[in-house]
Amino acid sequence: MAKKSSTKATDAKPSRTTPAQLKRSLTRLDRELVKLLNERAATYQQYVQQSTQAAPRERMQSISERIDPLVSASHGPLPERALRGALRELESGCRSLVKPVRVAYLGPQYSYSYLATVSRFGGSAELQPVTTIATVFEEVDAQRVDYGLVPIENSTDGRIVDTLDMFARLPVKICGEVQLAIHHNLLGTCQREQITTVYSKPQALSQCRNWLAHNLPQAKLVEMASTAAAAKRAADEDGTAAIASRQAGINCGLDVIAGNIEDNEHNVTRFAVIGHEPANKTGDDKTALMFELSHQPGSLADVMGIFKRTKLNLTWIESFPMPETPNEYLFFVELLGHPQEARVKRALESLGKKTVRLDVLGAYARTQPID
Repeated sequence: MAKKSSTKATDAKPSRTTPAQLKRSLTRLDRELVKLLNERAATYQQYVQQSTQAAPRERMQSISERIDPLVSASHGPLPERALRGALRELESGCRSLVKPVRVAYLGPQYSYSYLATVSRFGGSAELQPVTTIATVFEEVDAQRVDYGLVPIENSTDGRIVDTLDMFARLPVKICGEVQLAIHHNLLGTCQREQITTVYSKPQALSQCRNWLAHNLPQAKLVEMASTAAAAKRAADEDGTAAIASRQAGINCGLDVIAGNIEDNEHNVTRFAVIGHEPANKTGDDKTALMFELSHQPGSLADVMGIFKRTKLNLTWIESFPMPETPNEYLFFVELLGHPQEARVKRALESLGKKTVRLDVLGAYARTQPID
C-alpha cells in the first residue's frame, strides 16, 4: 500500500511585519521609555535622599563614571555618541531634580568650552558663561558656582597661560578633566571663492593656519574673543566666514563650507574641572602637582629623580614664570596614580623636602578624548 505524501510546513511563506505594525511598536516603546525614565528619576531621588541620610559625606559619582560602563556594555545598533548623549542628559536631568549643579565656563554658548561643559555636566546643569578664564576661577573661589571648567592645554598650541597663572593665584582644586577632540569648520553663507575675511579665536586660526594659507591665501584673518562670536559675526556680514564648531554654525544658520580643517587631525583640547570637592578614587587616576624650587643648580634634576625612583609615570610637565617674580618659575606636573597610593605618598613626602612650595592641585579619573 503506497504512503500518502504529506505537505511540508516549510512550504509556507513567513509573515512580514507591516509598516503600520512597526509604527504601533514604536509608539508602545516610546510610552514605555517615558514611564521608565520617570521611574528612574523617582528612584534616583530616593537613592540620594537615603544615601545622604546614611552617609552625609559620601560623594556622588561623576556622570561619566556612572554612564561609561553602560556605554561599554552596549552592542548597538545605536551609535556610542548618541547613546552617551542620551544617558548623559538623563543623568543630568535626574541630578537637577535633587540639586541643580552650577558651572561657570568660558563663554559664550556654543564655544568649545561650552561643548566640553555640556559633555561633562549635561544640559540640565545651570551653566554660567563668563568672559575670562580668571572669572571662572573667581566664581569657583567665591563659591558662587559649584564647579568651573577651564582649558588647560591643547595638543597643537600647548599650555593655556591664563589657566596656569590662576592656579598660582587662587586655591582651587582640579576634580576632573575633559578631553575634547577639536574639529574646526569653515562656516558661512557664501561660496569659498567669495570669502574675503575669516573670523575666529586666535587659537583656532593658529590651529588651521596651514589649511588657510593653502586654501584661502588672500583672505584677511581677524581675531575674535571666541569662535561662537566669530560665527555670529559671519552670519551678519556678506563675503565672510568663521572658524568654529558645527553646533555654532547651526545656531547661527551658517553652512559648513569646509569641515575638519584643523591642521592636526588629532587636535585635542584638555579642560580641567575645578572646584572644592575632591573627586572619588577610581583606580585609574591622575594627580596634578604645582611646586616651586629653590634657585640652585640641580634642584630640578633632584625632583625629577624622585619620580624615577618611585616609578611614577609623568603625563604632563610645564614650567611657568611666577607672577610678579622675575627669573623664578613654578612647575606643573601630572602623574599617573592617586595620593592615597603608597608610591605617590612616598613621592609627595620626598617632594616636600626638596621644594619651597608644593601644592597637590587634585586627583581625578583618567579620561579618553571624546569626539
